Amino acid sequence: MLRTKILLILIAVGLWSNISAQDFFPKEELMTVGVYYYPEHWSPDKWERDIKNISELGFEFIHMAEFAWAQLEPSEGNYDFTWLDEVIRLADNYHLKVILGTPTPCPPVWLGIKYPEIYIRDGSYQSKEHGTRANMSLANPVVLEYTSKIVSAMAEHYSNHKAIMGWQIDNEPEAKEDYSTAAQNAFKVWLKDKYKTIEELNKAWGTAFWSQLYSSFDEVSIHNAQNVGWWGANPIALLDFKRFTADTQASFLDFQAEILRKHIDSSQFITTNYVAKGSQTDPRRSTKMDFASFTAYPNYGSNNLGDLGFRMGDYAVLMYANDYYKSVNGVTGVMELQPGQVNWANHNSLLQPGTVRMWLWHCFAGGCSYACTYRYRQVLYGAEQYHHGIVATDGVSLSQGGTEYVQFINEIKVLQQKINTKNSIPKVLPQKKTAIMWSFDNLWNQERQKQTNQWNTWQHMQQYECILHSLGIPVVFVSEDDDFSQYDCIVVPAYEMVDEVLVEKWKNYVANGGQLVISPRTGAKDKNAHLWESNLSGIMNDLIGGEITAFDMLPSGKTGTITMNNEAYNWSCWGDLIEPDPKTKILANYNDQFYAGTACCLQNTIGKGKVWYLGTVSTDGKLEKDILKMVYDEKGIITQDYPEGVFVEYRDGFWVAVNYSSQSYELDFNGDYIIGDQILEPADVAVWHGDEY
Repeated sequence: MLRTKILLILIAVGLWSNISAQDFFPKEELMTVGVYYYPEHWSPDKWERDIKNISELGFEFIHMAEFAWAQLEPSEGNYDFTWLDEVIRLADNYHLKVILGTPTPCPPVWLGIKYPEIYIRDGSYQSKEHGTRANMSLANPVVLEYTSKIVSAMAEHYSNHKAIMGWQIDNEPEAKEDYSTAAQNAFKVWLKDKYKTIEELNKAWGTAFWSQLYSSFDEVSIHNAQNVGWWGANPIALLDFKRFTADTQASFLDFQAEILRKHIDSSQFITTNYVAKGSQTDPRRSTKMDFASFTAYPNYGSNNLGDLGFRMGDYAVLMYANDYYKSVNGVTGVMELQPGQVNWANHNSLLQPGTVRMWLWHCFAGGCSYACTYRYRQVLYGAEQYHHGIVATDGVSLSQGGTEYVQFINEIKVLQQKINTKNSIPKVLPQKKTAIMWSFDNLWNQERQKQTNQWNTWQHMQQYECILHSLGIPVVFVSEDDDFSQYDCIVVPAYEMVDEVLVEKWKNYVANGGQLVISPRTGAKDKNAHLWESNLSGIMNDLIGGEITAFDMLPSGKTGTITMNNEAYNWSCWGDLIEPDPKTKILANYNDQFYAGTACCLQNTIGKGKVWYLGTVSTDGKLEKDILKMVYDEKGIITQDYPEGVFVEYRDGFWVAVNYSSQSYELDFNGDYIIGDQILEPADVAVWHGDEY
């Protein structure tokens, strides 16, 4: 009974918090800058020196305690906050605010000895062990019980401390697959709650295939692709396991948020730091935190863009994080930003001078309310010895990244003197504002059945996001439940699973004047990931203005050609063959293969708006860019043509430009620059005032 009650709490979701997320960060401050500090790693006689230095460098807050469960509760029920009290006292004395992390990523050894069942069991049914992090089964009642105890103790102790500005729950929460007994039992409860009857589960999962039929929920276990084979596994059962795992992880965060909110002061915010481009975790599933933050390591060991890209990082990391996480609840910040070299990448090259500063300005331009870096001091032992910090191993000498953080802090102070909170947004920007519709359920399902090794759902979405930014278009992300009417244009990349409600919502949006841009594979399945019985495009036909009769894909390295407006484009990965309705405008046709002349891109008018269906993926994104430009041209909206890696964005009365490319770029603005100038070198930044651009 107790287990059932706890699991129901784990799965329960509700809304709370009567404070707007925006209230935690005054607009006139622009961006608050902080740093991770681990007092438990250092001799207490160094604490004051470090805290004093952090303050004098210009940092405004420190982040602590998310890995310190063993120090905070050295034995069961015996809490020791004296050391943390002292560091918080020092922070307060030196005018630093504090973000406290709940220490649940790293359970103490005594907990695992007493309850060895607390650990995740992997796909080989091997239990994780003490000595790493994120190793607990979040569906286990014992884990919830002891999580409740440590979080409650911390919240009660620091509930009204004036130095505490906020709380970070857990650390880089990842929805890890868990095959433990607790997870198996919780999965059954989750399935019962979703399907109600075993007949509905059998129907949804298609268990008539390969004699997979169940007669009760008690017979169901987690489908393990490792044991039944990637190809042979039931794709809908695996999708539900993904959904369950993400729900369990989200509920663990909400479980802690509820505990915190019972005790802490209303001025203290609650957030967590999702991995910027994590594909297993869905931040929208958590509803009880104030906002979502993110962790970003742009230079993780790839060549990236151009000759210098391996030193400047993947621009798509911060591009996506800025766009997505602020869309969750209106506010975001980068809680953990790479300060220099790391220890875990494929190669850990020195960064191009200016890169860390460029990342910070990219976060500012993208709307982040704060930026925090991991970490202040480079640790001398443990798994991250070679992970750079703001200062080097001696604890005082600024690293290259530390120097750039200080430079950024001082530059933000300059902007704070020039901000005009009553400044009006340039008139063209609201017209340009575009939403990308994105669902992790669709990501998980398509990655299971790609149909071609060229297909990458994540990269497909980001290609559209990159194109929009190159056109100078502000981007946010929306879900099915959001209000579409505030966007002139919505881009829907490969949104595979749909139902009648969503398709009708799209039609109404277009009929009222919206521009809906849809890419291939959208609407190919229903919400149970079943194909349509009627035809390939099912309930999408009236929306796109035609019927998909087949789809093709070419081998890697082989390309076909498409013609639009007498211009040729190459494709390879995916191509829909479409039979258009008589009144539908054909934008592009295939001009080779045995189906030469068949339509692949359509424009369908519905009421006051239009649907643009791009049934193919060009090899270089040029077809997609030309059609998107056509969308804005028809609306009379001026677009730009920034090269890949150059971002120009507007925020709070300032234009900001950053350059991830390996070539210099001349900005088309002749006014007075506050920071930088018209020539934007690699890893460079420019900031200027202006109402129009």
